[in-house]
Amino acid sequence: MSSFLSRRRVLTTGAGAALGLGAVGATAQSASAAPAASAARHSGGREETRTLDELYKAALREGGKLAVYSGGDTPTQQDGTKAAFKARFPDIDLRLIVDYSKYHDVRVDNQFATDTLVPDVVQLQTLQDFVRWNQQGRLLHYKPAGFSKLHKSFRDPDGAWVSVAAIAFSFLYGTAAVGSDAPRSPRDLVDPKWKGKIASSYPHDDDAVLYLYSLYVQKYGWEWVARLAAQDVQFARGSNSPGDAVFGGKKAIGIGTAGSAVPSSTSPAKFVIADGHPFMGWGQRAAVLKQAKNPTAAKLYLNWQLSDEVQKNSFNGWSVRTDIKPPAGLKPIWEYPNAHVDGFPKFMADRAEVERLKQTFALYFGEVKGDPTPGWPGLHPGA
Repeated sequence: MSSFLSRRRVLTTGAGAALGLGAVGATAQSASAAPAASAARHSGGREETRTLDELYKAALREGGKLAVYSGGDTPTQQDGTKAAFKARFPDIDLRLIVDYSKYHDVRVDNQFATDTLVPDVVQLQTLQDFVRWNQQGRLLHYKPAGFSKLHKSFRDPDGAWVSVAAIAFSFLYGTAAVGSDAPRSPRDLVDPKWKGKIASSYPHDDDAVLYLYSLYVQKYGWEWVARLAAQDVQFARGSNSPGDAVFGGKKAIGIGTAGSAVPSSTSPAKFVIADGHPFMGWGQRAAVLKQAKNPTAAKLYLNWQLSDEVQKNSFNGWSVRTDIKPPAGLKPIWEYPNAHVDGFPKFMADRAEVERLKQTFALYFGEVKGDPTPGWPGLHPGA
């Protein structure tokens, strides 16, 4: 509670006036920027031809600095990315700042309004923001090397944004905790034998988890949700929390978390993707902001993220590129119809429906018993 409130205060106290003025300015600006944005969208442009080493040298001449806002659950979640980038480009001063995407986008909007922009690159789960910022003329249209190899769902046709990582959300279980009677699909999670043994992310706190739960509703109906609500599920903030609970031996099953479906005989947990049953796949989008102070370093970052060396070593085996094959036992994520890769962007675009579903799930799962944001208007009926 205190952490949430402090962050909200950081985002709103002193920024409310700026955002209010920014809203007026944004209307005028979007109107004036529309022709420029339209021209940029139709300008085309070739893919980057410089090598990573050539871009690195150019970035150093530019000043050797780079700031990235990345979506994530914990401040250290992208430490591996930062370490790998620094190992490859040691003289770049990289600031990679991780927070919930729904906080980062508010920061960026406020920085636009107050002319105090911090990041050069935004890499977020809030897919709708990239569409909006593109319409406002905020994004640099740029095609990194390998752009044409990206799956069509993972690139803006004019280069306003690219997806740098293919991520899947589903449920997982601890193999020792469930024994020989493991749940085979989400439908099985409402079996009374799992009561008190399930952890989940709050669906009304994370839009990707919300989309996953909405797919469950489409497949199994609201009666399934009501039965799950009777399972004494341990809800927590962050899509990392279910995995933490399972890997830490505190719960047998975790719902609404990212994972790898690569077959493994050594992992203590299994990430479940079942034929004919829903999970959700999505691409984390990244873009260079047109006002970026370090545009060359930003381009270096996108090219590196989409390079063979990074895409072939993704944590879950999936790549956003069509020319990189996943490990044995996996198909490209867009070849799973039950992953609904094209559904998540459409879901994120309908903000009214998103808010309606948030409140509905909050009611089903008893927000008064452990809501991560009690008293936050919009989550509570009658607020």
